[in-house]
Amino acid sequence: MNQLTFVLPYALPAAELAPDIIKALQAPALAALLSRTASEQFHRADNASPLLPHEAWLASALSQGAGPAAQAMRGFGLSPEPGARYFLIHPVNIELARTHIGMGDARQLQLSEADSRALFETARPFFDEMGQPLYYGDALTWFMRADAWSDLQGPSPDAAATQDLSVAMPEGEHARPLRRLQNEIQMLWHGHPANAAREERGLKPVNSFWLWGGALGSELPGQAQSLHTQEAPGWLAALAEPAQRNATLTTVLAGQSDALLVHGGLIAPALAQEWGLWLQQMQQLEQHWFAPLLAALKDGSLGQLRLVLTHREGWHDSTTSRNAQRKFWRTNNLNALKQP
Repeated sequence: MNQLTFVLPYALPAAELAPDIIKALQAPALAALLSRTASEQFHRADNASPLLPHEAWLASALSQGAGPAAQAMRGFGLSPEPGARYFLIHPVNIELARTHIGMGDARQLQLSEADSRALFETARPFFDEMGQPLYYGDALTWFMRADAWSDLQGPSPDAAATQDLSVAMPEGEHARPLRRLQNEIQMLWHGHPANAAREERGLKPVNSFWLWGGALGSELPGQAQSLHTQEAPGWLAALAEPAQRNATLTTVLAGQSDALLVHGGLIAPALAQEWGLWLQQMQQLEQHWFAPLLAALKDGSLGQLRLVLTHREGWHDSTTSRNAQRKFWRTNNLNALKQP
């Protein structure tokens, strides 16, 4: 393989915690990959973007000019009609705090396929009556057709999670109809048997949905041939070929062309600010990814490795190669993780 681009969302810890976290992180292979480089640069995120830095980077890399909804639908075996507009819908829990309205990370809902299907089937007739049908992808990934809502734009669920929703809600001419629709669904799901059973098990109820990622259906293929994913949200995994959605290093390196890998294992602990779990995940990445990738560079089975490490404020972009790893005068360290 000539080149692997490894995108690792939230591999950059919070700036104020970075020095202490780096002291606790034992990752010599990652240190070598980040220190002995051919190029490196930090890019600050566009504050006006509704996407997190890794999402915006991927949208550009995968030529998604609008949103990923239509392409993700194809990944779930659905067939978006050319010219129709589709949105991603995620069942979520929204809570009213003392000072703001907040939405947690949907991964923490532990929403089963059975409960998701039950909520979906309850909501579907309501959407059908409005002429905006729902489509099921997986437990956390649904779709809605809304041809007239082309103006509606909003942040991804990961960008909105843990933020004040009063300033993060989708905007546009149809923002008010969307809020009315969310209120209707909230009442529809209130006391739903699936939610009652969830609360008995100590789980939060699914009381609303999040909409984003609108795009027109087209005849173009939906899956990116070079994309591999691991522990990625359902909508993102659906952009890759089915055989490349639970990537291992072996399967990635077995390809004959350049590859793009997105590993989402750090997103959940970072959003929850559970830095102990973040460190555990990084240690697993060191063992299963960074150390073998460093070895692949040194033995020539990988020509070049590009690392795209992100947090909410931007991303660190660096490349290394076999020749770069011979820069013995450079001391290996993890200082690249200390990004503003």
